[in-house]
Amino acid sequence: MKIAMNYMRQALSLAKLALGQVSPNPAVGAIIINNGEIIGQGYTQPPGYNHAEIMALREAGEMARGSSMYVTLEPCCTYGRTPPCTRAIIAAGIGEIHISALDANPMVSGQGKKELEDAGIRIYVGEGEAEANSINEAYTKFITTGTPFITAKFAMSLDGKIATRAGNSRWITGETARKQANYLRYINDAVMVGVNTILVDDPRLTVRCNGRGGTAKKQPVRVIIDGRGRIPLNARVFTEPGETVVVLSKSTFSERKAEFNQAGIEIIELPTNDGRLDPYAMIQTLGVRGISSVLVEGGGNLLGSLFDAGLIDKVIAFISPMIIGGKEAITAVAGRGIDKISDALRLNEVSVEIIDQDLMICGYTRR
Repeated sequence: MKIAMNYMRQALSLAKLALGQVSPNPAVGAIIINNGEIIGQGYTQPPGYNHAEIMALREAGEMARGSSMYVTLEPCCTYGRTPPCTRAIIAAGIGEIHISALDANPMVSGQGKKELEDAGIRIYVGEGEAEANSINEAYTKFITTGTPFITAKFAMSLDGKIATRAGNSRWITGETARKQANYLRYINDAVMVGVNTILVDDPRLTVRCNGRGGTAKKQPVRVIIDGRGRIPLNARVFTEPGETVVVLSKSTFSERKAEFNQAGIEIIELPTNDGRLDPYAMIQTLGVRGISSVLVEGGGNLLGSLFDAGLIDKVIAFISPMIIGGKEAITAVAGRGIDKISDALRLNEVSVEIIDQDLMICGYTRR
């Protein structure tokens, strides 16, 4: 069992290499073992290209016959952009398969396992299941609900401020924590901010290579929430590689919409609720676009509206050991909030990590 778990850990490490690059497919890792040696390994390639199992089988070649496969997710048994992995596994003569978790996709769940068992392959399920499910938490939500997995990320001082009373926020956390935040952009399909963040900071909202220097090849879609159409056309988000989408209210005056269209800027028009953009319609619209994961970076009004609507799935907070003070200083989460402490949102499955001088606290609103 210990040896099998070691092999599965290697497969899980491979799966993480696919995060952020293969959406809307799951991130999967696979290795093939023969006589105690790895003879093939692979991880999911971008949509339309090989899945992890096929990459490992091609590397193993004829040596795959009678060997053991360790794969982090149930092999697919349906035709999509590529043929079913189950058929390739059967044809290769694999003798046994260790699977971390069954696929949440209703078209696959349990059926891929059954097809392999019916072909006489021994199946073992559950090694590394928790980590495999965590790697594909966004995929699981998207494939079962059609809406993206929403992560709220913010960096704040020890007294809960994300900027001073003058709006200054650079830098609350240290460089190592900022590199971790850059990685979060890398593994998400989209990064979302409110227009005030653009007006105050004029951020690029890009993934930087190694946290600095040039931009990475694949960029998340930048989603700017701007109900009244206040974003300037010379904002840096419009000049960076990748897509930028501005979300406007349907009541935004037509001249501003025409201005965006003339500049070639993509806009999404949504209805309003009590003068604010409907957050449910916003999330559903992103799901229709095929966006399976969204990293919401602020500001406080946007995060507050999403928390009030119960749309946040995960929270990642970076906390710096500094005191900013000031009742007018900006807080991480605004919105309506709650009246009683007993009604406060408490996170589940909380983890805490020290990153140099800063803390990173992660937790889920529900599981």
